[in-house]
Formats: sequence, C-alpha cells, structure tokens
Amino acid sequence: MPKLPRTSERKILATLERMGLVIVRRRGSHIILRKKDRGCVLPDHDEVAVGTLRSVLRQADISPEEFLKNFDA
Repeated sequence: MPKLPRTSERKILATLERMGLVIVRRRGSHIILRKKDRGCVLPDHDEVAVGTLRSVLRQADISPEEFLKNFDA
C-alpha cells in the first residue's frame, strides 16, 4: 500500500475535483462531495491526517494509488 501524504484540505480537494467529484455543500467545517452515486465528507482543516484521508478515499471508492497519480504535491 503506498504511503499517503499528510497535506492540506485544499490540495486534497483540488485532487478530488480533478478526479470528477463536485462540492455538493459545506456544513460547518466539513465539505460534502459527490460523484454519481458515491459521496464523501472532507474535513476543512489546515492539515488532514493520513488516516482521515484514507477514510475519505474509501468513502469515495478511490484507491490510494489512483489518488497519488492525480495528486500534485
């Protein structure tokens, strides 16, 4: 399993949008994204923990490898 980066919500959001997810709404400190029938909740934090990022990717049905291919550090 590849090592995921500990990075900001902005970079993760940009990568997920590049992969076809769109922002449905914001509620408090969380951003709700959707792509077809899959959705995920991304916390709006300066730095997102690796475990949280892994959970977001699982919700969106995106593999870590696929995410890293589209991720710009």
